[in-house]
Amino acid sequence: MVERPKRVTIADVAAAAGVAQGTVSHALRDKGRVDPRTRKRIKAIAADLGYRPSVRAQRLRGGSSHTIALVTALPPSIVGEAARLDFFLELALPIAHACIDHGYSLVLVPPVEDPDHLATLDIDGAIVVDPLEHDSICTDLVQRGVRVVAVGDPGKGIVDGVVDRHDGGASLVVQHLRSQGARRIGALLSSERHTTARAVEMYLAGQPTGSADDVVTFTAPTAGGEDAGRRATLDALDRFPDLDAVYAPLDAFAVGAIRALTERGRAVPDDVLVATNYDGRRAAASDPPITALDLNLPGLAQSAVELLMDVLAGQPGGTMPAPDVRLRVRQSTQRTLPHADPDRGLA
Repeated sequence: MVERPKRVTIADVAAAAGVAQGTVSHALRDKGRVDPRTRKRIKAIAADLGYRPSVRAQRLRGGSSHTIALVTALPPSIVGEAARLDFFLELALPIAHACIDHGYSLVLVPPVEDPDHLATLDIDGAIVVDPLEHDSICTDLVQRGVRVVAVGDPGKGIVDGVVDRHDGGASLVVQHLRSQGARRIGALLSSERHTTARAVEMYLAGQPTGSADDVVTFTAPTAGGEDAGRRATLDALDRFPDLDAVYAPLDAFAVGAIRALTERGRAVPDDVLVATNYDGRRAAASDPPITALDLNLPGLAQSAVELLMDVLAGQPGGTMPAPDVRLRVRQSTQRTLPHADPDRGLA
């Protein structure tokens, strides 16, 4: 076994300086009444000995874990399995960097179906991604005294802060599909009331009379993953034979939609266009590759952490806008513009 070096403690510093441990503690933390010359001498001795304060002890004294959790309200069938937590991990890395800058650690929580699984976490705050309307995860965390920022608004003011993702990217995707010649767009949304689905619904409902007539909405349960998207698309093709575009914000549903179209002999993109929200592994590896949104996850992470740090510092939370997204055009929607700009910004 590797022999670990003995950790230098306050007791070691006190013995070397010939003072009490309490004096060392006060001197190193610039607290209490310690003669300036003694304080300076103690700090020099501590540096010479290689003393490093115990983060665990500091947190115990302060009654804070200095830890936050990143939680998703989406099930494993969407963010796990074939996706291999791509979205979650891509968001987690910049969040972890931002947390460290503020002196916090990050706990990455895998998808959970029972909020009780979060009860054992010793955390000060949490970032919850794409919560449901009146989400039980958010509610339970808040009731435990955890400060919560949600990426997407669960409504009713149940969290401390919200990163507002606008219309979920719907305007950019729908406008692109129309520009590629789509005349009947199917919006394939989660049947559960996740914030992205609600944002897309609100965008469509707010369109001027007549401009949304070319969009029909159908749903699938998130627990079913890709196959649920496939089955919902097969049903939609029966109900809407003139469907020539599918917008599925969840990438699992978009892949399922392509499977359904292939079964029905409908070519993508020649017969039906397909687009999604997340530019991850599923979208890039699909056949054909799927047009998707670059969600600017580093910027989204920074916004969420800044808002949560404000809340933890006792400042009002409120709402912070998410950064703008961009459209990455791929083969699945390149019907009439084969040389389309691969990155289209959201104005």
